[in-house]
Amino acid sequence: MAFTIESSGFSDVLVMLGAAGVVIPAFARIRINPVIGFILVGIATGPAGLGRFVGDAPWLYYFTISEPQAIEPFADFGIIMLLFSIGLELSFRRLWAMRKDVFALGAPELAGCALLLGAGFWATGESPAAAFGLAVALALSSTALVLPITGTRGPVGQRAFAMLLFEDLALVPIIFALGALAPLGHQEGWDGLARTLLLGGLTVAALMILGRIGLPRLFAQAARTKNPELFLAASLLVVILASMATSAVGLSPIVGALLAGVLIAETDYQGEVEMMTAPFKGLALGVFLITVGMSLDLSVIAAQWSSLLLAVVLVVVVKAAVTGGMLHVGGARRGVSFETGLLLGAPSETTLIVLAAASAAGLIAPATASFWQIVTAIGLTITPLLALTGSRIGKKMERQVDDAPVAAEDRKRALVIGFGRVGRLVAQMLQAHDLPYLAIDANADTVAAARQRGYVVTFGDVLRPGMIERLNVKQASAVILTMDDPVQLVRLTKILRRQFADLAIVARARDPNHAAALYRAGATDAVPETIESSLQLSEAALVDLGVAMGPVIASIHEKRAQLRAKIMEMAESDREPPIYRRRLES
Repeated sequence: MAFTIESSGFSDVLVMLGAAGVVIPAFARIRINPVIGFILVGIATGPAGLGRFVGDAPWLYYFTISEPQAIEPFADFGIIMLLFSIGLELSFRRLWAMRKDVFALGAPELAGCALLLGAGFWATGESPAAAFGLAVALALSSTALVLPITGTRGPVGQRAFAMLLFEDLALVPIIFALGALAPLGHQEGWDGLARTLLLGGLTVAALMILGRIGLPRLFAQAARTKNPELFLAASLLVVILASMATSAVGLSPIVGALLAGVLIAETDYQGEVEMMTAPFKGLALGVFLITVGMSLDLSVIAAQWSSLLLAVVLVVVVKAAVTGGMLHVGGARRGVSFETGLLLGAPSETTLIVLAAASAAGLIAPATASFWQIVTAIGLTITPLLALTGSRIGKKMERQVDDAPVAAEDRKRALVIGFGRVGRLVAQMLQAHDLPYLAIDANADTVAAARQRGYVVTFGDVLRPGMIERLNVKQASAVILTMDDPVQLVRLTKILRRQFADLAIVARARDPNHAAALYRAGATDAVPETIESSLQLSEAALVDLGVAMGPVIASIHEKRAQLRAKIMEMAESDREPPIYRRRLES
């Protein structure tokens, strides 16, 4: 079948890709969250925007999305990729450590918000079942928007993530409870919930077992090929299969995506997978936000602006008050409580799912569902503004030191780049002095063998764009470069020094000329192998010839200092070694 530019699907894809190409850099340049930009694009290109003028101006067809329902699967994929990326930041150890926060914070937050909102709906004349459906829907907060803003660490990020994780886990019971409340649906609903929970538990257990056994082998094989496309294909295969498995037994696909991320986080390939899948997550999430914007009809908003404004304000105020008050009573500082409460004040993308389920069950009227869907879309639109407001006011309220405990993995540690014979020896010396470190190597077999011997090593290519940020180099006590490629060493040293002016960079050098090039690139110390081997040989010869050890060591140190001073003079001059200059320029 021919696929021409007149195809509505092709035209819609061009509009979405064009929007991403314009929105992301433009809003990044003016330092505004691109969430707002994507939603505005959705409003402009949707049926209620420019789409209504296509009949009068046919050329607008190429700037509009003619089939909004056709891109909804891509929007769902964006949410799946987001949860997958969140899972990559976790581990079973961290999840187990968070279990108390998830239930101690998440359960009361969701229950408190739903109870207060439900009481309000019931007081305004809604039936108990309708009040329950609307309340639990609006009590949910946006994982898709909140976590990219706040992250999963820090006093705000940790608490927000715990509550959002509980809400994601509670989504399936909520939907089944709505089905049970449908007319004549009680027994069927509860039976379906029990069956889904049983099958879901077995599926999750099976995925955990298969993942722990199969994923390291799968990604090790992909890494050996040195083929980025194969590595990416393996990553997408894992997340899609896990999502399909949980969806097939009645659980949300986001549960499978989260679990897939957690399982991969337990392997040595977490950083590479996160780097590979990040563009897909960002683009797919942008598509989701465009669909949110397309659900907003400006004419409807203008006709009901007062009711919609009141509804948005009431939902945000109630949720912020309950969440912030609960956190403050639980011991959080005022600034943290206020910022977290306002951040979680708006409804969620999952609100739209619950509203659809409640409407399908006959608990709420279609007109009521439509009204609150618009409220939800507006709430998603203003989430970045709520986050910015909460952050600024929270900082003014909070002048104390961060009360969040520093996680073990966040402590300062040395980064050893390259884990051949030199890297292993450096790691042994760091271990001997009880200094924390993390080694990185791009050879999967080297990483696997080193981990079996007890070294702290992970798989990764530091020259791949984004990997330096992924390794959190700014928190490193030092970076030790032991790779055997002299040109890559100089190039990486320049990159690190350009980004981190105060970072200690210790680099392996082949000879004095290479050491001078490294110093010129910004290395704190460069150690030439030829000089060090000569000094060690001289030391052994002098001792064997009967010279006392003390004078030998003193003379070796003096000679090393003299040679280092000469290398530094070379580095300060303009004499770039020709071989390094030519290869770096190429």
